[in-house]
Amino acid sequence: MEEAVRTLKKWIEGSGSIVFFGGAGVSTESGIPDFRSVDGLYSQKNDEPPEAIVSHAYLEKWPEKFFRFYREKMIYPEAVPNGCHLGLAKLERMGKLKAVITQNIDGLHQAAGSREVLELHGSVHRNYCVSCGKRYGLDYVLKSDGVPRCSCGGLVRPDVVLYGERLDEELLEKAVGYIRRAELLIVGGTSLTVQPAAGLINYYRGDRLVLINKAPTQYDRFMDLTITENIGKVFEYCTA
Repeated sequence: MEEAVRTLKKWIEGSGSIVFFGGAGVSTESGIPDFRSVDGLYSQKNDEPPEAIVSHAYLEKWPEKFFRFYREKMIYPEAVPNGCHLGLAKLERMGKLKAVITQNIDGLHQAAGSREVLELHGSVHRNYCVSCGKRYGLDYVLKSDGVPRCSCGGLVRPDVVLYGERLDEELLEKAVGYIRRAELLIVGGTSLTVQPAAGLINYYRGDRLVLINKAPTQYDRFMDLTITENIGKVFEYCTA
């Protein structure tokens, strides 16, 4: 194991206030593709750009095509937590980890046992009727044919933030609070290109800012520690 990982393990062992901020790369080891890597969603052949399909305007104009893509490319009901998810849950149980802030919508942090999870972009496990607000689970969307409809006849959409929609301001403020108070901030599985979420790390006030990512990012030079390794493997080692 490289020296940087051993350093992170020491920092984790000596810290009582850790916050984790993660992106799509956290779940790739669970079989869920990320967006911008060679094998990512944006590199796959599609008739239209994924960022156009997964947008508020597209959902309103072409709901059938939206849900076809959404079911095929955005939902992975068989995925299970990997070493990163499980390691973070363990650190929370130990009282070290105060919060997981995630851009992911897969719910794997909760499946691993994490309790304080701030889902900046929502979750595929929550769905609601745009007409009456009635709530539905993931199974309802998966088992529906075409466009899922509510008992009232309204469209049932996922409670996720689509392109063209704003993030929840209260949730962002809560995330900022956790990051400001953190002694150790670990950023993992993200290229830090999606705003405003990526800008959250600018609120960190400590001197132990760690980035775990398989590819270089524009923020590497600002990090106190950079690790280029599989994130699940890193957390398995650091929480053993």
